[in-house]
Amino acid sequence: MPAKLPKAPIYFVSGSDEAAVKKTAADLVAVIAPGADAFGLEVVDGGVETVDAAISRTSETMQSLVTLPFLGGSKVVWLKSATYLADTQCGRSENVLGVIESLCDLIEKGLPEGVTFVMSAPGADKRRSAYKRLSKIAQTTICDKPSLGFGAGEGEIVDWTARELNKHGLKFTLEAAESLAARIGLDSGRLLNELQKIETAFGSAHEITGDDIRGLVPATRESGVFDLGNAISARDLPLALETLEQLFHQGEKGVGILLASIVPTLRTLVVAKHLMVRYKLRPPSRPQDFAANLSKLPASETEFLPRKKDGTLNSYGLGVAARNSVHYTLSELQGAIHACAEANMRLVTGGGAESVILTRLLVGLLGRRP
Repeated sequence: MPAKLPKAPIYFVSGSDEAAVKKTAADLVAVIAPGADAFGLEVVDGGVETVDAAISRTSETMQSLVTLPFLGGSKVVWLKSATYLADTQCGRSENVLGVIESLCDLIEKGLPEGVTFVMSAPGADKRRSAYKRLSKIAQTTICDKPSLGFGAGEGEIVDWTARELNKHGLKFTLEAAESLAARIGLDSGRLLNELQKIETAFGSAHEITGDDIRGLVPATRESGVFDLGNAISARDLPLALETLEQLFHQGEKGVGILLASIVPTLRTLVVAKHLMVRYKLRPPSRPQDFAANLSKLPASETEFLPRKKDGTLNSYGLGVAARNSVHYTLSELQGAIHACAEANMRLVTGGGAESVILTRLLVGLLGRRP
């Protein structure tokens, strides 16, 4: 936020990163109207889902903009989180489009002296006339999620998370970056909040580990699936059982846990271990480095390897598996696939409590052999 605000009394904040839009707009209002009371700041909540509500909130905003400040002072009118500028059923309504155009007409004519207008609209449709007019009239701030390019996958998201950790001067392990990426994704607003919490909790001298992230950053279904897969890869039975209990507590079903986390993890470990044994490959120091090994293999070996949604080879996932495959023998992993098939049969036929079936499976798979 610049120290000196521009003269233009109209501000527009939008972009695909909803959390960042909300925070940027709130910070802007705090600078424009510090300590404003009910007469100095009028907030209109634009987070609505119906056509009637969108029309009503826009009309309320227009009425506030033409009403002179109390006792000749100044005021800020904030149309907050106007979701109906997005490409939604409500936003596509002709009546809604018409009232937004009326709002643009009003502010183009100029606002009364002492009135400042702030509009925040996460995910606003950039193709619409209103968006283009607002961008031209107002001082515009765009808060888009980071673009990692076509075909970006897990590795690119982990790299982006690691760069953000580095920007804050934090020390971290690869597991910590992966765990944080699994919980945050590309939500830069939430990432900033979590990094502030991490920095406050541990400081810049402490090396942040996966356990630190799991203990501080709230888990989601996706991160729980990742944590379980990560525990299996590392042959960490206590973490695997703890995560399994957490997933059941969140309402996940046994078959879902088996097919979404356990089986894919073991299948990738088998593939990586097979390639490493057959071609005498060394475990990579970083998952990204395994791509160089894969590029040297015959096409017949890579034809059936795991791939990302865009069809390109998932070299990062295979690299993670290659680093962790040292915890297992190839025969152990092959046996683990058969054990998963048996567990799946018991789950779908009601052959026991789901938690007991998967607990026994993990103990059998991850328990250290004498």
